[in-house]
Amino acid sequence: MATRVVPEFRHVRDWIFDLDNCLYPASTGLFSLIDERMGAYIERLLDCRPEEARRVQKAHFHEHGTTLAGLMKEHGVDPHEFLADVHGIPLDRVQADERLAAGLARLPGRRFLFTNGDAPYARRVLEAIGVHDRFDDLHDIHSSDLKPKPDPHGYQLLCDRFGIDPRHALLVDDMAGNLKPAKALGMTTVWVDNGSERGSHGAEGGFIDHPIGDVGEWLETIVEASE
Repeated sequence: MATRVVPEFRHVRDWIFDLDNCLYPASTGLFSLIDERMGAYIERLLDCRPEEARRVQKAHFHEHGTTLAGLMKEHGVDPHEFLADVHGIPLDRVQADERLAAGLARLPGRRFLFTNGDAPYARRVLEAIGVHDRFDDLHDIHSSDLKPKPDPHGYQLLCDRFGIDPRHALLVDDMAGNLKPAKALGMTTVWVDNGSERGSHGAEGGFIDHPIGDVGEWLETIVEASE
């Protein structure tokens, strides 16, 4: 049985997906565990109370795109040490998603993961979801020279690294603002509106082509099967 996507996506050769709160629901609460570890890390780093650590954490997140970016810039934090620490969480909240796995497998072309996390953590989560063998490769924060989405630098590095023509590529992300640089390059953009913190920030900017609620469900609707 052959498969093909519906007409509006037939130009896509490379399918690019974010990870956290995108390939699994934000309601899973996995990122809240990382959030807690970030707060504890900042408490130790600055020798401060939890309330102050959370203020610093969120200030960096809002100003720099990720907490890590702010900590590196303002406190000289080692990114390898930080990421290993905050990603040391159990993944029992994440469930295998057979529908997502099946949908990814049926996509024509290449499939990439583009994440602000690091590769070891990303691979753990992909295995927990049951989609680790559905991707051709991944592009993590180190591959982006530690410049997180939505910094355009990482997007260009992604395209250069894998020979991606943005005009024939599509990015799926739960953070609307992360889609703006992709659209500027010429990519098709898909926003996963599933309740991520500040996920809707900038969503009115006119750079979102397709808003969806669930990636697995969306894949079912765009892939057609024919004998």
